[in-house]
Amino acid sequence: MARTRLAVWGDPIGHSKSPVLHAAAYDVLGLDWRYERRRVDAALFDEALSALDAEWRGLSLTMPLKEVAFRAAASHDAHAELTGAVNTVLLGESIRGFNTDVGGIVDALAEHGLAGASRVRILGAGATAASALVATAESGAHDVEVRARRPERGAPLTALGERLGIRVSIAAFDDAATDVDLTVATLPSGTALPEDSVDRLSAAGGALFDAAYAPWPSALAGAWQGTAVSGLGMLLHQAVRQIRIFLHGTPTDALPNEPAVVDAMRAALADAS
Repeated sequence: MARTRLAVWGDPIGHSKSPVLHAAAYDVLGLDWRYERRRVDAALFDEALSALDAEWRGLSLTMPLKEVAFRAAASHDAHAELTGAVNTVLLGESIRGFNTDVGGIVDALAEHGLAGASRVRILGAGATAASALVATAESGAHDVEVRARRPERGAPLTALGERLGIRVSIAAFDDAATDVDLTVATLPSGTALPEDSVDRLSAAGGALFDAAYAPWPSALAGAWQGTAVSGLGMLLHQAVRQIRIFLHGTPTDALPNEPAVVDAMRAALADAS
């Protein structure tokens, strides 16, 4: 039986634009693959995963499933191993886990001229924050401050910074803010911070790269004093890596006629926005 079914899982999931991205890519590639969307929470993930049959090729995963997917995978790529987060699984004889968020952020930062920032502030301390930390380190950061509602949640990111060879400090949202070149927000879509915290972070925050994209502008981006970039570029570029995995089994081998595939995905994303 051919493996032709794929899906994005998460909770919530209704806002996801992954189906239009993947459909556009498979059309250009001439693949008769079906990509769906399904609401699955963390408690039901293992049961839902075990119910998939041989028609299923792989899954894209969003909040809150990246950590449970890491635990379910039998093997991990380097970025998944570093972050403890999996946003892509390739199904077969075993479950292979990948993190394409890191590469998606790296490419999106470069696309918007935001790569190379040496001092970075990350808002949030979850799975996407770990991906943002690795991505900004790969893009040139050597000093990263993580802001979290509960600063104790930042301890794993401090340890990750040591593995990456960069300095990571942890602060609360209402602490005083020093100047940084770039702020990366990894907060859940719709999160609203107190106005005084936003003013403080914005005044010293440089450009804002917000992983959120629906609705846009996010509450944070709408109040930001400088440049604010949505997470649509991250979504696009991480999806390109997912499709490489689903086709080749690796995120690094380019797709056939990849520039045309990316153009079609970008156009589909614009139509859906």
